[in-house]
Amino acid sequence: MVLTGFDVANKICLILLMSMEKEIPQIIKDVGFDFNWSEEKVWKLDIPVADMTIKELVWHFDVPFLWENGVYNLKPQSVINDPESHKEEYARTMRADLMHPIDIMENKGRWLILDGLHRLMKAAILGMETVKVRKVPRECISDIEE
Repeated sequence: MVLTGFDVANKICLILLMSMEKEIPQIIKDVGFDFNWSEEKVWKLDIPVADMTIKELVWHFDVPFLWENGVYNLKPQSVINDPESHKEEYARTMRADLMHPIDIMENKGRWLILDGLHRLMKAAILGMETVKVRKVPRECISDIEE
């Protein structure tokens, strides 16, 4: 059997997708959403802004939601505790614009961030007790899916 360049490219994509799935930590699969979303679509939603205590969201800091060397392997708490070892992520965090609310959705019994993890990290670093959030209803999933 002779493989065309197209067949080889498809095989490589399949292998990459399979390896990426293996690299997603189980904890992310356990707590994460079961759909993919577009941040741009989330931003376009007309949802009121509310205050929320940071305490309701800091559980995110113990889950490796951040990438380092191409895989989800970095916990936000590691960046917060040791900015010197994670200079790039720390700089990105400190550039986050707190004028924008954090977009969250209820998932599996708690609030999960759709967009705004770096803003939450910055707010915690600055000692803030509350953040601005937009609570995206689950009914909006079809509006934000990719």
